[in-house]
Amino acid sequence: MSSTALPQKHRSQRGARIASLAATYVVLSILALIWIIPIVYIILAAFSATRNASDEIVGTAQAVQNFFPTAFGIQNFANLFTLTFNGVEYAFLRWMGNTLLVSVVCCLISTFLVLSVAYCMSKLRFRMRKPFMKFTMIMGLFPGFMSMIAIYFLLKSIGLSGNMEHPELSILGLIISYSAGAGLGFQVAKGFFDVLPNSLVESAKLDGCSNFKIFLKIILPLSKPIIIYTMLMAFTGPWMDFIFAKVIIGSTNTAYWTVSVGLYSLLYGEYGRPELFTQFAAGCVMVGIPITLLFMFLQRYYVEGVTAGAVKG
Repeated sequence: MSSTALPQKHRSQRGARIASLAATYVVLSILALIWIIPIVYIILAAFSATRNASDEIVGTAQAVQNFFPTAFGIQNFANLFTLTFNGVEYAFLRWMGNTLLVSVVCCLISTFLVLSVAYCMSKLRFRMRKPFMKFTMIMGLFPGFMSMIAIYFLLKSIGLSGNMEHPELSILGLIISYSAGAGLGFQVAKGFFDVLPNSLVESAKLDGCSNFKIFLKIILPLSKPIIIYTMLMAFTGPWMDFIFAKVIIGSTNTAYWTVSVGLYSLLYGEYGRPELFTQFAAGCVMVGIPITLLFMFLQRYYVEGVTAGAVKG
């Protein structure tokens, strides 16, 4: 091979690599644009406003006739926070409070269950351990909403769903439905615990520690990334869920709706009013702010939990 052939070959390979990277970035940019357009539209609609005859900026549905509003303001948020819907005063604040209650309680219960099961699967040895892990892996392939009807009838039979006399019990039913099966999602946490040396557990057992004390005093202090990752996942699920909340809470007292059910009902359903779209958009922004802040401030631990829990166990 001549001396001029090698540089030419390198140049062709470099050109092909640059072309491949350019095509990849173009495709990803297009996908990112498609993904972000609805978000930008909702944010613009939330801050949109129009001017009345006295040149005063007010928030109305007519403010979003176009993609880019003609005026901006925060009146939609003010209207949302003072909203009276279906006879419930300050309905949006009630819905946010219900959602926060469900999310926080489910976060604590689910995190404890997931980490406990992950510790047992990683550090303990017992019969049927591997078949159980294979079973949970198969169960995880099925979407959760397949069990929705069965869960609804189970909760209804014990008065925790569709209870018109005590609608507040629907909140308890929602917490149970989110938390009960959380322990089956232990795979990522188990992968993290597999990285921790077994010698720590063995040494603690020689010193007379019980498994619970080992888990509480030794394993958890070393597992900050996976704890934060698990808590984030356990919190965001109930915070953003609509399907289970709509089925379990149903059409009971409006004051006990979660924010997803409430925002949906602003536009659709029995009490829907399409003219409230800008307030719906403002509610979407308010729902997205806590999740965005959580991921911004805890991103480092989230990435560490995902990557450390991705090892084969």
